[in-house]
Order: sequence, then C-alpha cells, then structure tokens
Amino acid sequence: MTAREILGVELNANDEQIRAAYLAKIKEHPPDRFPDEFELLRDAYDTLRDPRRRMNEILRSRDPIPSVSSLFAGLEPECRYLGPGPWLEVLKGK
Repeated sequence: MTAREILGVELNANDEQIRAAYLAKIKEHPPDRFPDEFELLRDAYDTLRDPRRRMNEILRSRDPIPSVSSLFAGLEPECRYLGPGPWLEVLKGK
C-alpha cells in the first residue's frame, strides 16, 4: 500500500491537503489505541512531506506524467527556447 493510499489523498495533493488528511486519520486512529496504524500514518505523512520521497511515490504510480506536470503547473520557466535564430546568427558570425 502506498503512502497516498494510506492517507487517502490524490497524487497532486498540496501540503495543506496532505496535512488535513493526516490529522483526520489520526483522529480516527489515535496513537494510544492503534499504535501500528499510527506508525503507518506517520511514515506515509513523512513520505509525502519530503519532496524527494514524494517524487518517488509519484513515479511509482500507474500514470505519473499528469501528476508530475501538475506539480510544475504554476512555475514560470527561467529560460525560454527562442528557436534556432540566435544560434544561426552565432554560427554565421564565425
């Protein structure tokens, strides 16, 4: 069972959704009554909080490409491809 299945969140869930799911599951399975389930919940939460471990979780899913692309949806690229024009000018100049 994967970390996202344990917490019941989507692959592209943000940090607030993950935290809310974790707190809701802890209320259902308190650590003093269900220590084994609490360990699973804590490990799943730690996995989804760590960016590297979360990416591994996403890549192990069935269809990782839409989920990975949604992680970068709001980011603006630092450099843009301007086409072959500038490179052709450099090559002509030599």
